[in-house]
Amino acid sequence: MKVGFAVLRDKGVESIVYDHFGSAPFFIVVDSEEANVSTVGNKNLNHAHGACNPIMALDGRSLDAMVVGGIGAGALNKLNAMGIRVYGAELPTVKANLALLKENKLKELSMENSCRSHQGGCGH
Repeated sequence: MKVGFAVLRDKGVESIVYDHFGSAPFFIVVDSEEANVSTVGNKNLNHAHGACNPIMALDGRSLDAMVVGGIGAGALNKLNAMGIRVYGAELPTVKANLALLKENKLKELSMENSCRSHQGGCGH
């Protein structure tokens, strides 16, 4: 299983999961089958608000799941259309959230809870 995590700084599995998918500078990708960790720079970092292109952001990488602190409905729909299930982070680090995901303890995000990290409402 290949799982991506939106992060602000690349510290491998010790990275802190970032609050928003589209503006995350990096994505940590954990491949549980290959037992490796890689980093992808967000290739779509400078996009208009609400116009995130997840395929470009992930540099065309194929994933099974994405874990985020928050995400707009448009990006969520686009990731789902790519076959990527999106989950909300419950703990600070990639490592801790990966453990929760393996135990089926992370909630899958939907249209109703996609903007959960935005203070004062969602602009998506």
